[in-house]
Amino acid sequence: MQTLPTKLYSAQQAREIDRIAQEQTEVSGFQLMTKAAQASFQIIKQYYPDVKKIAVFCGAGNNAGDGYLIAKLALQAGYKVQLLSVVAEEKLTGDAALAKQAYSNAGGGILHDFHLLNNADLIIDALLGTGLDRPVTGKFATAIRHINTSGVPVLAIDIPSGLNADTGNIMACAVHADLTITFIVLKKGLFTGLAADYCGTVLFSDLDVPSKLIEHELSEGSLLQTVTLAKRPRCAHKGMFGHVLVVGGDYGYAGAVKLAAEAALNSGSGLVSVATRKAHASQMYLTCSELMGHELEQLADIEVLLDKITVLVLGPGLAQRSWAKNVWPSLISLNLPRVIDADALNLLADSPAYSEQWILTPHPGEAARLLQCSTADILQDRFKAVRALQTKYGGVFVLKGAGTLICDGKHVYVNTTGNPGMAAGGMGDVLSGIIGALLAQHYSLLDAAKIGVYLHGLAADKAAVHFGERGLRATDVLQFLREVVN
Repeated sequence: MQTLPTKLYSAQQAREIDRIAQEQTEVSGFQLMTKAAQASFQIIKQYYPDVKKIAVFCGAGNNAGDGYLIAKLALQAGYKVQLLSVVAEEKLTGDAALAKQAYSNAGGGILHDFHLLNNADLIIDALLGTGLDRPVTGKFATAIRHINTSGVPVLAIDIPSGLNADTGNIMACAVHADLTITFIVLKKGLFTGLAADYCGTVLFSDLDVPSKLIEHELSEGSLLQTVTLAKRPRCAHKGMFGHVLVVGGDYGYAGAVKLAAEAALNSGSGLVSVATRKAHASQMYLTCSELMGHELEQLADIEVLLDKITVLVLGPGLAQRSWAKNVWPSLISLNLPRVIDADALNLLADSPAYSEQWILTPHPGEAARLLQCSTADILQDRFKAVRALQTKYGGVFVLKGAGTLICDGKHVYVNTTGNPGMAAGGMGDVLSGIIGALLAQHYSLLDAAKIGVYLHGLAADKAAVHFGERGLRATDVLQFLREVVN
């Protein structure tokens, strides 16, 4: 698998970098287009070596120009090529028109009727590029539906047509690609929102654009990379790795607090205590001998304990009944690193506060309550939403979902691990425990969030290989935590 760059850019930044590359390297737009076509054709040969018949779907812009040049290379290599244009050829201008002429000069024909297309082994999507800013309609929408119902593998050029390059949202409809090859810089919309369902595997070519021409643009995000935790000293003792207190588990929700606590243990916390309802506290050790259970009916029950802990994880199974509302105000304001999750976030939404000592881990629904908007508003632009959350509440925010975002107010990081099997109860509780354990081991708030999110997804990926994605349980992920933290 290709190692991708880490920096992410907006569509506008990508266009500006493209312009500067042409100005300062004396490489024309058509030459860059030619390089993009060559890189794409190499992908066809590498990933689809048995393909002999391809169908290329072209629009009107530079993305279409890439498609015409790919079709030309395929023709010259002996492939059977059908090219369908959804626009009249006279609408092509500039480099795209030059590309169309190069294809025609190579003997290529152009179709405009979907019914004339014969069966292909591979479809090339060169309909719409990164400049799309309105819903897809008309012939473009018809072409996308044709591609998506063809049952044929799809290679998307630069971005799947219909996908917003900045948000990862779908502009009415979008191509479901198996592979996407993107050029010069990574676009941030390829890695969050709905992108995971449309991009397939993302591949990259810099088209030989010098990195110094890109460095002047401040990236709008970064992909999380593989992490290795610091090796422990041989003379280590449990006191060096902190004491995590997990608070939650109202009646009916004892499992949530236990999952978070076991995740903290499996992630390396020196000590882990659980403060929960009386009926639950006495049972914690029955299935996990290392956990220390503490009765919490009123705050006075754990005042002595609060002087001993180094990190608080508040929220798993907390619920929003009178018990939670009685203990929550004092716990949320403790002067120590805190992970705030689940119903603690919903209580915070009702009484907003600001702190630089916490990590908040909402899913989109909780994020909507925190910002007093709709879940659709959050999903419309996840990058914008996570920045707004951090500005309002401080600390570090983890906006969960496919392509989880982590924001400290300065930068946004995008996670690349995890799988659909994680769409199950208890997964968020495990994440809270992991992050709490990393805080207890003296990682900064930002590093604890970044590393925790990455390792959480990695453990789930290993669990999915072993068990499969469907029916994956949070307890399955717990089994692989010790492997990934080591």
